Amino acid sequence: MDTVKPLRRRAAESSSQTVATVERAADVLVLFADPGSVTLGVTEIADKLGMSKAAVHRVLASFRLHGLIELDEKTRRYSLGLAAMRLGLAYLGRLDVRRLAAPELVTLSRTLSETATLSIRTGTTRVYVDQVTPSREVIMSISLGIPYPLHAGASSKAFLAFLSDEEIDTYVRTVPLVRLTERTLVHEDVLRKEIAAIRRRGYAKSSAERQPGSASVAAPIFDHHGRPAGVISVCGPLERFRDEAEQCAEALLESTNRISAQMGHL
Repeated sequence: MDTVKPLRRRAAESSSQTVATVERAADVLVLFADPGSVTLGVTEIADKLGMSKAAVHRVLASFRLHGLIELDEKTRRYSLGLAAMRLGLAYLGRLDVRRLAAPELVTLSRTLSETATLSIRTGTTRVYVDQVTPSREVIMSISLGIPYPLHAGASSKAFLAFLSDEEIDTYVRTVPLVRLTERTLVHEDVLRKEIAAIRRRGYAKSSAERQPGSASVAAPIFDHHGRPAGVISVCGPLERFRDEAEQCAEALLESTNRISAQMGHL
């Protein structure tokens, strides 16, 4: 009796089931990174991913053992654990642009007495990955890791303006120009004029376009291909920042030029 083929078939089926289990577990973990998904319940996860509650329970139990997920016993809702934070920090630590920008953020914040931030692009959005805040009573502070569209705010527009014309056309054509505040640029012709102005100046400006009451200037860090590898911004309360914007922009461009040179941009 030939038992080799049945054994191979069972091994293949077992391997396929293992891959499917890993994929479902990955889907659960990634779900916690979505905006508005800081905490999630079992039913919520099951409904969003089309999984059974029993399967979700098994995945979450495994993640809890490894510290990737934490359970609030009172609310019975789950959130990312310390091990997940360590993974995120390990990822950020690999970003050369973050390492190179770190001392410049400190210098900018200390020199200008405003908040300095670093953003990276993630497809059609960008996220803050670092910030340095000044020692003064009223400051701007941002949340790391939250995605923002590329048409809203100085840091976002600094990315969008220095993409290729084809990429800009694709963005405008396929991504809804949603309004984050009453000042967000949501009309294509206005946005394209702003992009042209940013390219001429070398930096972007924003007055309450992403967040009410705030203002900022932002400029890209270019890699050796001439692509925006990151964006640094200087931001502060709107009323105060109006008088500081030009000085901040000058210092900002000096910083981004230094980092771009370190990254091989000529």
